[in-house]
Amino acid sequence: MVCMIMKYILFMFFVIPLSIMAQTRQSKDYLEDICQELQKKWPNNRTINLVFHGHSVPSGYFDTPHVRTMHAYPQQVLQTIKDIYPYAVVNSIITAIGGENAEQGAERFQQDVLCHKPDVLFIDYALNDRSIGLERSRRAWETMITEAQKQDIKVILFTPTPDLAEDILDDNSPLEQYSKQIRDISIEYGAGLVDSYKAFRQKKKEGQEVSEFMSQGNHPNEKGHEVVKELILYYFFE
Repeated sequence: MVCMIMKYILFMFFVIPLSIMAQTRQSKDYLEDICQELQKKWPNNRTINLVFHGHSVPSGYFDTPHVRTMHAYPQQVLQTIKDIYPYAVVNSIITAIGGENAEQGAERFQQDVLCHKPDVLFIDYALNDRSIGLERSRRAWETMITEAQKQDIKVILFTPTPDLAEDILDDNSPLEQYSKQIRDISIEYGAGLVDSYKAFRQKKKEGQEVSEFMSQGNHPNEKGHEVVKELILYYFFE
């Protein structure tokens, strides 16, 4: 267990770009209480529920209509958490629906999400929210965050993964505007942030082609999901 933890600590410090580290460090201890629970052994442990809410990306769609659930970031995260915390009972629960936007996700939030009693809720809707506009998107995200926080659920927000139809280095692109809004919302509500868009943008700046991380124009491949996974895992180290 110690070797596994050291492996990921080294990965976080030497592989993830320092600019991403600086962004996430502001919330490094956000899941400290969850990490403590994950370390407990039977009979003092309890089940930890990680709920992934959003659209096709957390659902596991790669090259539509193929769904590769076990290779998408929710299951990648579960596998690594179990490697690091061998005594933990952890559920990775996916409430995401392909093609959905945040307004639709907010409409079914009580029935489909809160019923699972999440310990940590991950929200990933920005790709599809381009269809409803920034203002409506913000209202929907704020509704879900507020309802979750009333129940003391830790919430982590995602900026989008790439869409090859947009220039990821364009500061005025639609996805960059949604990313900026999500960053602002995370600060306003004291929520965690997984800045996927910034991570892929950094890779492009370093000379990597974004297409290497994509299975189709708007869906990451396994390698792309791994980028998101590593950003999530940063929260699971004390």
